[in-house]
Amino acid sequence: MNVNLTGKVALVTGSSGGIGRAIAIELAECGAKVIVHYLSNRDGAEETAGVIRNAGGEAVILQADVTDLEQIQTLVEQSEAAFGTGIDILVNNAGNLVERRSIEEMTMDLYKKVIDVNLTSTVFVTKAVIPGMKAKGEGSIINLSSLAAHNGGGPGSGIYAASKGAILTLSKSLAKELAPHNIRVNTISPGFIEETKFHSTFTSEAGKKATIAGIPLARGGVPQDVAGVAAFFASSYASFITGESVEINGGAFMR
Repeated sequence: MNVNLTGKVALVTGSSGGIGRAIAIELAECGAKVIVHYLSNRDGAEETAGVIRNAGGEAVILQADVTDLEQIQTLVEQSEAAFGTGIDILVNNAGNLVERRSIEEMTMDLYKKVIDVNLTSTVFVTKAVIPGMKAKGEGSIINLSSLAAHNGGGPGSGIYAASKGAILTLSKSLAKELAPHNIRVNTISPGFIEETKFHSTFTSEAGKKATIAGIPLARGGVPQDVAGVAAFFASSYASFITGESVEINGGAFMR
């Protein structure tokens, strides 16, 4: 299968490392021009863009807080201006557990931070790109959920899991809403993916070993496992797929 995204413009939020970086690089390898978005890790964004450029691709780095509505609008306007055309592919990858905390210990401040970085960002970045996609008469939106949406996540991740569950439901609603405009909306739900800031921050070595022991394919995933599915969803091979979710977890959860 030869995925061809030549001429397409892709915005990948949170692509300064981990899964977002792998997706940005994969889309560029398929021919897309990529906006590498970051919040605070500029060095990581430069590294992502450097990999793309060194391989002969095109990449632009843009900074924004995707929980801030004004910055979201500026990000999308700058993205459209960067390559002189609207966005064809949006990957809502930005997200964070923020902190493990039980519901009994939850504060409103932490609750809002978790909801905003995962769900609010997805809602309003999507809202900002819709007009440009409508003008083009097509588009592909790929939202990142999580295995946690299905099993509730690990200790102290209830609100994170709830936000990722909401993304699954939101994606189905958006798929129906945007289908008349030939804009497809699909979801990727990764399980245990190594080489990410998420697990290096929130998962102990003992926890990693225990998780892998329960995976039928007997290994942790890597960001490239997710990137390939994103490229497929963005391509013409998925032209009749919308409202769908792909689980990437080595068999740890099977629908």
